[in-house]
Amino acid sequence: MTAEDVRPATQRSGVFRIKSVEQSMKDTDDPDSKLRKDLGTWDLIVFGVAVVVGAGIFTITASTAGNVAGPSVSIAFVIAAVACGLAALCYAEFASTVPVAGSAYTFSYATFGEIVAWIIGWDLILELAVGSAVVAKGWSKYLDQTLGQFGLDVPTQFSLGGAFTFDWGALLLVVVLTTLLALGTKLSSRVSLVFTTIKVAIVLLVIIVGIGYVKAANYTPFVPPAAPAEPGESGLTQSLLSLFGGAGSSNFGIYGLLAAASVVFFAFIGFDVVATTAEETRNPQKSLPRGILGSLAIVTVLYVGVSLVLTGMVKYTQLADKPDGTQATLATAFSDVGVDWAATVIAVGALAGLTTVVMVLMLGQVRIIYAMGRDNLLPRSLARTGSRGTPTRATLIVGGLVAVGATFFPAGDLEQMVNIGTLFAFVLVAIGVIILRRTRPDLERSFRTPLVPLVPVLAVLACVWLMLNLSVETWIRFVVWMIIGVVVYVAYGRTHSRVRKEQEAEKG
Repeated sequence: MTAEDVRPATQRSGVFRIKSVEQSMKDTDDPDSKLRKDLGTWDLIVFGVAVVVGAGIFTITASTAGNVAGPSVSIAFVIAAVACGLAALCYAEFASTVPVAGSAYTFSYATFGEIVAWIIGWDLILELAVGSAVVAKGWSKYLDQTLGQFGLDVPTQFSLGGAFTFDWGALLLVVVLTTLLALGTKLSSRVSLVFTTIKVAIVLLVIIVGIGYVKAANYTPFVPPAAPAEPGESGLTQSLLSLFGGAGSSNFGIYGLLAAASVVFFAFIGFDVVATTAEETRNPQKSLPRGILGSLAIVTVLYVGVSLVLTGMVKYTQLADKPDGTQATLATAFSDVGVDWAATVIAVGALAGLTTVVMVLMLGQVRIIYAMGRDNLLPRSLARTGSRGTPTRATLIVGGLVAVGATFFPAGDLEQMVNIGTLFAFVLVAIGVIILRRTRPDLERSFRTPLVPLVPVLAVLACVWLMLNLSVETWIRFVVWMIIGVVVYVAYGRTHSRVRKEQEAEKG
């Protein structure tokens, strides 16, 4: 039986046309856009840990504890991890069944159809681009601090007037990482391994040293009472769920704990990027599930450990934002208990951590654009690979766009935009597992999500729940971006679609 013999019996047309699994697999052999298969299980685990262990541990943990959840931030991490774990089981089945670049975009094309695939691809482009730029600027700030601790007063950022800046630290990082990604995925993996080893060692050191300063009294109250709304505070900044529930704000209390789970979810962003490397994995059927689930398990243990130590060392109120807007970091707790040397160690760990985060986020964005270019929903030239087996043109364009954003524009409070984009992708992947089980039961699945449809349904509910705990303004920005995406699809993608042209050619 050939691949043609097992195509779905019904082929949808129009904007809901499906790109079959067989066609997606066939495209991986195209010599003009062929990716090199260099990655194994350990490479994927390294990528997963590399992209996830970063801003979450060094920045978000402290500020979320001080401003939103108090000591219960550790529970918030567990809630976010459960949602990610449910989604990870769905990703593992899809990625091992359809080992093609593009992750949620490719999966959606095989289940929901072209328009939904485009929307999720457009969504992922925003998620990964904003994430890369925000983390690159965070890296630059840590570089500034690290240089200062060694007696070098060299600012990494200069004002250009108004809201614009010139951030040479962020620019330097993006240029170096773009070069590495263009040279090859395997080389990127080796560099990532070195930096990941450094930052995990530092995180473990922080936990071991911090345990000695933990005081049980600092855990009380574990869930602080809800804080009233500040005078003049806009309802746009509170979570959608707390707004519907009639609460004045979503700081502390139960609404604060739930809102914190949605905020710290940013710390888990990236494990899904492992799925974008499916086409470059030597044995995707075994390596992808192990890489996705293994990396998620490792980082969850690290996050919960750090959050418990952090809130046990100092009272959560000491981690609140200062009147001048300064945010607490992991180093704040150590400084407050007199362990000043930890600030230097943490700064080095943050530099190593954020370096790999930016690199893997950019890698994921390049693979999404590459997959969309191969389907002609974006220009086909973006899918061409060079002699090193990497999509060099797409890599350079992504590097350029991220460099411009990180160098000249303020980061702003865009973390939640990354969160809502990722959660939306998780929802579609979970639903897609149920659909593909029914439409293509004949496909060989080396990894099967357990208890289908229960686990995918729970994944959807958990992700939607987290989305409802994001701010109203985040939802407004997300809807506007999606509308822009539909306009771009109608103007370009719909008419250039490779699948559409192949369907028209078959009809004669």
